[in-house]
Amino acid sequence: MSVLQLYAGPSALSRIQEEGLHSELFDYMLGASGGPKWFVLAGLDRVIFPELFKQRRRPLHAIGSSAGAFRFACFAQNDSLSALNRLAERYSQTVYSAKPDALEISDKGRQLLDYVLGETGVDEILKNPVIKAHFIVARCRHLLASEGRMAQMTGLLASAGANFIRRNWLAGFYQRFSFGAVDAGLHIADPWGMSCQHIALSAENLHSALMASGSIPLVLEGVKDIPGAPPGMYRDGGIIDYHFDLQFGPTKGLVLYPHFNARPVPGWFDKSLKSRRPAAASYDKVLMLVPSAEFVAALPFAKIPDRKDFESMPAPQRIAYWQKVLLESDRLGDAFMQLIDKRDIAHLVKPIDFCHT
Repeated sequence: MSVLQLYAGPSALSRIQEEGLHSELFDYMLGASGGPKWFVLAGLDRVIFPELFKQRRRPLHAIGSSAGAFRFACFAQNDSLSALNRLAERYSQTVYSAKPDALEISDKGRQLLDYVLGETGVDEILKNPVIKAHFIVARCRHLLASEGRMAQMTGLLASAGANFIRRNWLAGFYQRFSFGAVDAGLHIADPWGMSCQHIALSAENLHSALMASGSIPLVLEGVKDIPGAPPGMYRDGGIIDYHFDLQFGPTKGLVLYPHFNARPVPGWFDKSLKSRRPAAASYDKVLMLVPSAEFVAALPFAKIPDRKDFESMPAPQRIAYWQKVLLESDRLGDAFMQLIDKRDIAHLVKPIDFCHT
């Protein structure tokens, strides 16, 4: 059974045909939102973070929203594998009360970040000369800047309606911010023309920016007035950039994108819009690593984890299930590393066909 599928845009596929698969192809790595869906990718992260780029000398931009930002906060620490295992351990074993409110869930999130970052993690991320972490965050406008549930619900409905008509109308409700390594020089281009404001990470704002990137509206509290950024309320970066529809520069290397399915959608509100697909240019240089349908079918419950598991399963059952997925995900990492530094693998790579031109 093939456990891992590879998908590539035209330019990425051309380079792989010419050079095979090796770490120096990549200048960027993407990490999507999706909460516990990440567990199915943990095995890939366990080999990519400490092994694939261990000899690298030039910068690698690791760009993530929500769960992807949490992962890359591990990637940029000195002992990335230990940090990643701390994230998987604590997150997979999180237990809430019967009816947790936003305060309880946010407190658990802050405790998780404290555990993952430890005493030295912030300083290690800031000083990493190679892995340049970038956390995508949405600054909210109007009603969405409120902590009131009715105001947030009204704002979410209004922004979902605007997004349904045109994706770039989201700019009337949210502003994209990238909190990234100082002087990293990352360029982000959006085919819909939505801008991105870059803010330098610092010891004063890293924890807040990372927390904000995963602060789902109505589920967690927002993060207000992040140091170094314009005043305001900051929430989950996945609202705008759920699975990404962006191009990156200034360097011309490829984008490595482990993802939990083969059909990424641009933003959070696009999940139910089958016609809303990323632009072809956004995936031209992307290599996606995706668990195969056969692999997913063999998991408990024949699915990857998601946030609904908190409500649909008793905690012991959910934790056992998530632990099993974390264990099985190592097979994906093993499969990927068997392909590294091999030249004749282009026949294993499928062309990306989910974009619009």
